[in-house]
Amino acid sequence: MFRRLILAPAFLLAAALLPAGPVLAQDTPLRIEITDGVIEPMSIAIPAFHGDAEIAARIRQVVADDLTGTGLFSEIPVETHVARPASFTEAVSYDDWRAVNAQALVSAEVRQMGDNISVGFRLFDVVSGQPQGDGMQFDARAADWRRAAHKIADQIYARLTGEKPYFDSRVAFVQETGPKSARIKRIGVMDYDGANILWMTDSSSLVLAPKFSPDGRRLLFTSYDSGFPQIQLMDVATVSARPLTRDASTMAFAPTFSPDGRWVAYSREQGGNTDIWLMDVATGAQRALTNSPAIDTSPGFSPDGQRIVFESDRSGAPQLYIMGLDGAEPSRISFGDGRYGTPTWSPKGDLIAFTKQIGERFHIGTMRTDGSSERMLTESFLDEGPTWAPNGRVVMFTRATPGGNGQPRLHSVDITGRNMRPMNLDFAASDPSWGPLLP
Repeated sequence: MFRRLILAPAFLLAAALLPAGPVLAQDTPLRIEITDGVIEPMSIAIPAFHGDAEIAARIRQVVADDLTGTGLFSEIPVETHVARPASFTEAVSYDDWRAVNAQALVSAEVRQMGDNISVGFRLFDVVSGQPQGDGMQFDARAADWRRAAHKIADQIYARLTGEKPYFDSRVAFVQETGPKSARIKRIGVMDYDGANILWMTDSSSLVLAPKFSPDGRRLLFTSYDSGFPQIQLMDVATVSARPLTRDASTMAFAPTFSPDGRWVAYSREQGGNTDIWLMDVATGAQRALTNSPAIDTSPGFSPDGQRIVFESDRSGAPQLYIMGLDGAEPSRISFGDGRYGTPTWSPKGDLIAFTKQIGERFHIGTMRTDGSSERMLTESFLDEGPTWAPNGRVVMFTRATPGGNGQPRLHSVDITGRNMRPMNLDFAASDPSWGPLLP
């Protein structure tokens, strides 16, 4: 039994049931409840992977970093392990792993064959003394070893949490250099953990707010290369862009794709008034969704593509509103103190993340789509621009520091408000857009 997954041109990854070792069904699979009540992470043992030592060590480390980076797992130090398996197929001594308080165990083997690698892994429920699901094997180019590691971590995360994973995904962002008064910006795309950066634009013109298409193959962004803000559409694979808007009498900005990738909602300013517009990407046909003297901006689609959340000051201060695509009157959903902005709908459809300013402090928060259960996840001098992980579990955002030498940095936080982490980047960055899970 063997199945193959085509990931991308020039990248082949295969997944298969391992021929070695029977798989036993479990009546009570090991699962971690990732709710507000979880305080202690699950302890997981990840001993050295068998096979080619150098690449096996690198893959093991990425798997460990992915899992522990969630805050849901704690790795048991290798030097405390009692068991020292001699091979990948050796029977698991559960008592040895219970002795170091492991709840889950990962076993893997990495083989390199020229320019390709093959990675087999198994996951065990140490508490019940049984395998946790089927063993799997991933084949990939050696150059794509990080993706193979992320795929393994995704499998482990999904089996142990019962939720969809997010490690094998990419984030678009804006790199910022130079003083605040003359920032130089360019758009990049990286793995979710900051590795494998690819530059999409140079530094010749100001660029802002990249947004991934639902399939991750295209980017929308705002460009000033014509002297005023217009929207461009970029093919990520070829790094080639074309303008979507080019009307010199209007400013177009804050674009976002519909879930089917057919439509782009964006903000259009003309004569001092800003409204939300909708464009058919294929034909360029456009129509206004709002017609208000207020500033309507920052549109974001619901997962079903039938509604849009946006920011408007029509009530006197920026608040959040939801409207359908039929032109019906928008409904206000935010009513708290302060100013709300940059709303974005979660992939699950249950929450909306937003930026909120109260006095001199900024927050990243979430609320239900009817405006209830508002909750602040962060607080700082300046937090803004949330974007959701593909599974709706983590939010990434921009945090800027004050002062003349202040810099923006990317951070992520769990939707419970726990596990706030800065991205491991050696430069200033802003405007993150989290793409889909890669195929």
